[in-house]
This record gives sequence, structure tokens and C-alpha cells, in this order.
Amino acid sequence: MENQKPYGTVLIKASYILDFLAEAAHSSLQEIAKGCGMTPSTTLKILDTLVLIGYVEKQADKTYRLGSKLVRYANHDIQQTTLVENSRPYLEQLNDALDETIHLGILSNNEIVYVNKLEPKSQTILMSSKIGITRPLYSSAMGKAVLAEFSERDYQAYLAVTKLTPYTSQTITNPLKLAEELAEIKRTGVAFDDEEMEKDIFCTGAAIMKGSEILGAFSVSIPKYRVTPEFKKQVVQQVLETKKQLEAGFSRN
Repeated sequence: MENQKPYGTVLIKASYILDFLAEAAHSSLQEIAKGCGMTPSTTLKILDTLVLIGYVEKQADKTYRLGSKLVRYANHDIQQTTLVENSRPYLEQLNDALDETIHLGILSNNEIVYVNKLEPKSQTILMSSKIGITRPLYSSAMGKAVLAEFSERDYQAYLAVTKLTPYTSQTITNPLKLAEELAEIKRTGVAFDDEEMEKDIFCTGAAIMKGSEILGAFSVSIPKYRVTPEFKKQVVQQVLETKKQLEAGFSRN
């Protein structure tokens, strides 16, 4: 493999500082500079930027430690990994029972991020979705299931910064109609995306709650032509049972 010159040596120096503070919190400028093999002036410039973006915090005694934003990112990653691993057996059971595509998502920046996907085992049509993609809350089954758990204040704040853009002719773009649907989701525990995000795709989703905390959501995605009233009823029953099992499992942890 060819040796490549890294882009952005300042970023590398910043990583030295973060690594140092991870091992030696409440260090002074001089201690950090010496530990990282840099001049105090260079160290101070990088520290000032890291403080500005919340990756490092400067204490009243002029020492430094890792910032709350960096710690929050780490905790978020741990929570995501825990959700994926702990939900796996329940979602695999759901996958076996229905033989349809199962998605798991988390709430991030007013969107749903796909963090796991289970493919059907004997279906010829597979979904194009991938782990890591995002979906809006107002037009996806997982998103609406999560949005239904928002407080009225949080819901209004969401609407204030979100344009309800239509993805298909079925997408709900009227805030009052959306609020009515969210109330029904809150009552029943299940949300639907009936070709609102993609044409010919029907999704049934549910939020995963731990008390009042939103852990994430999951959904079953089905080609619309296979959705009969009987199969839809079966999917809803299986989704509600999986939701019950998931939440019971997380409540014990």
C-alpha cells in the first residue's frame, strides 16, 4: 500500500490533544504541550478551537478536560450499539414470522437514521435502503412513530424548523392532518407509511420506548402489491408484539 501524506496536519495535532486529555484530564497548557510534543503557542491555538466547538472545556483554574459534546457523541455511539445488539433477537423473530424487510432506526437531528436492516429470506424483491441513510420524521413509519411520542412543545418546535416537503402524492404536508395521524398513532402504537416516502412501498412502524425516553424505532417494509387487509392485520399484530417484547427487555436493563 502506498504511503499517502495525510490531509490536515492540524487535525492530527488536535487528535493528539484529545488523546492526551482522555488520559490526563485537568491538565494545564504547558502539560498538554509537553505531552503532545508541540509548542505552547500551537497548542493554545488548537485548544481554543476545540473549546469553541465543545470538544474541550477550559476550567476556572485554566486546566483543560474533554468537552461535553465529545462525551455526548461517545455515549450516543454506545447507546446505538446497545440498541442494535439487544434488539437483534426480537427483530430476527419478526423477520422469521413475516419474511419481510425489517429496519431499525434512531432519532438524530430530527430525522431517523437506519442503524440495522434485516433482509427477507425468500422474497425476490429487496429494498434499496441501506444502514446509515436518513428519513424524515413526518413521512416515514419509524419517523411518525417517534414523532407521536414528542411532547406538544417539542412537536411545535419540530414544525417550526421543518418544511413538510412532498416526496410522493401521498405525503402528508398539512400540519393539522399530520397531528391527527400522530394522535391515532399514539392511541394504537403503530404508524404507517402508505407510499408517502416511496411509491409502491408500504411500511408499518413502532417506537421503542423506555418510560418516556425514545430509544429508537423499527419497521416492516413491504411492496404495496402484497399488502392485503389480512396480511396488514398480521403485520400490525406482529409489530405490536415485538414492540411489547422489546420494551419489556429494555425496561429490565
